[in-house]
Amino acid sequence: MVEPFKLTSFMIKAIVTDIEGTTSSLAFVKDVLFPYARAHLGNFVRTHSAEPEVAALLEAVEKEAGRALNIPNAIAQLERWMAEDQKITPLKALQGLIWEQGYSKGELKGHVYVDAVKNLRRWKNLGIALYVYSSGSVHAQKLLFGYSQYGNLTTLFSGYFDTTVGMKREAASYRKIVAALGLAAQEILFLSDIKEELDAAAVADMQTGWLVRNGALPTDTHHIVASNFDDIASHFLESP
Repeated sequence: MVEPFKLTSFMIKAIVTDIEGTTSSLAFVKDVLFPYARAHLGNFVRTHSAEPEVAALLEAVEKEAGRALNIPNAIAQLERWMAEDQKITPLKALQGLIWEQGYSKGELKGHVYVDAVKNLRRWKNLGIALYVYSSGSVHAQKLLFGYSQYGNLTTLFSGYFDTTVGMKREAASYRKIVAALGLAAQEILFLSDIKEELDAAAVADMQTGWLVRNGALPTDTHHIVASNFDDIASHFLESP
């Protein structure tokens, strides 16, 4: 069997991956998921506002906004945050509920790169625990992988993290993930396409892999740089 991932003296026992621009196309999120949520947000909130889960999220929206909001004003606030690409937890949760309807109706199909699918399956078979950390809600993460074009991929993952643990550019968020996984930070590899997220993970002593799927690969960085998951494997995986 191939040896687990290794860098210096630390074996990689867990991999935490971002989604957007890492496992999945940035265009799918920007050009498919976000427009779908925008198009259905108003009707969804008006239709489901009395349901306990949605009502609780609307209360959280009021708290974030710092003022009382009726339904039209809440919708307007949510639309404003979406236009600004704000990473606000109740907004992300509502987007997840809207996407759930789209996936269940067959109107959405989660995009995952073939190199990501191949290597995630391989790493899982090697006994490496796999996790997701994305600004999208855990619910939205499970939907994307559960309704992917390769079928249900959720069985590959041991857990999911979202902004409830903190923002992705803050080292404290990664320290919380390290604590939750119960491993040494150096035994965890974090994959992302965003340098500032990788910088924060590195401050928390995690190992890091920078996915640059388009354009020239940066050379002036302490992060391992790769154009796809095959390259990540070649950097970290021991030879048979």
